[in-house]
Amino acid sequence: MECSWKTILLLVCASLGIQYTAIRSLTASINSRCPGTDICSPHFRLGKFSWTSLCSGMTGPQANDQTPTRKHILIFATTRSGSSFLGQLFNQHPAIFYLYEPLYHVQQVFANSSTRVRNALDRRALLGAHRDLLSNLYDCNLNFLENYMKPTPRDHETAAFFRRGASNALCEPPLCHWDRGSKEVIEHLCARRCRALNLTLASQVCRARPHVAIKTVRIPEIKDIRLLSDDPRLDLKIIHLVRDPRGILASRMGTFTENFRAWKIWNATGRKPHSVDLSQIATTCNDLLNSAGTGLSRPPWLRGKYMLVRYEELAREPFKKTAEIYHFIGLDVDSQVKRWILHNTRATSGSARNYKYTTTRNSSATAENWRLNLSFQIVQTVQQLCNDTLNQLGYQLVQSLKDLRNLSNSLVEPKIFAPFL
Repeated sequence: MECSWKTILLLVCASLGIQYTAIRSLTASINSRCPGTDICSPHFRLGKFSWTSLCSGMTGPQANDQTPTRKHILIFATTRSGSSFLGQLFNQHPAIFYLYEPLYHVQQVFANSSTRVRNALDRRALLGAHRDLLSNLYDCNLNFLENYMKPTPRDHETAAFFRRGASNALCEPPLCHWDRGSKEVIEHLCARRCRALNLTLASQVCRARPHVAIKTVRIPEIKDIRLLSDDPRLDLKIIHLVRDPRGILASRMGTFTENFRAWKIWNATGRKPHSVDLSQIATTCNDLLNSAGTGLSRPPWLRGKYMLVRYEELAREPFKKTAEIYHFIGLDVDSQVKRWILHNTRATSGSARNYKYTTTRNSSATAENWRLNLSFQIVQTVQQLCNDTLNQLGYQLVQSLKDLRNLSNSLVEPKIFAPFL
């Protein structure tokens, strides 16, 4: 059968299009490993991984594997649940590029919108923005943050990167050069001494590390990140950190004084103000219940990607739980991580210097320390609001003030939450 010249031309164009797409994909893969800057010079080294090996298409000691080894880790938590502490267990690993709460920038844009615009932006739009940003950050495209930063970065540089100092990678060469006197990154010193952050260079530093970890407390439920979990390009590992809601409330009262002033008055006087907003903890419990319910129901889209961790167990046995978490992810616990745990879980009362976001503490002593600070009346109220959540996560109820104050009897039931493999 004869073909017209139009048909032949169409087939040729289609063939060229397929070849062009393949070439672009190959080029993008090469560029993602070896960006065209001096960062690929053989004179640079980053921890245990050399720039030279990375620019040769390798990713550290796992480069000989035939399957992709890059891990994308999401620490999924709620405010004041111990997520900063857990985040540092990844931040201290020299092979992991760690970001602390990058979704803060999205939240600020939505919060600062006019009332008319904000009312039109529903939950779906905000979650969509969150997912888009996370996807780009896992691809090491930190320039995507420029869409949400105020003031807008100039020449891809910004001094407004939220909590930059909480990420070791953003406080070390080639992104920052300063003599801090020790290998430990001190957040407030980094924020003060490091100049504006170059997001393009930060993206290249990200690509040079074999793995990426991100912490967020700004996504309500696990089901909201299903699209990320389904992304075949991501070997996503979700560490779902939970904590006793009574401990969460006590921590928020001590940290966010203005927002929880009525609760503090109630706790101090025993008289419940009319302005107490019970939804502040009820919403948290509902999100915990739904997220844990989703994860523990073991849907196919979370297979091999989900692990639930109770903060109290992590605080009491940090070495054991850290080893379990890293085993689930498929990585070894680096010696720097072990040293950090040793240094930051045996702190004296004065070593934290009253910094509300510090991760330096006597972790085993603070796991249930909230029981000495909350009134029995408030505890009863939380138990009524969060009964299903407490039961699901394995936290015992207290029936008397004596039981509440008796720290020798833990309220954390021995319950096994095996990773979903």
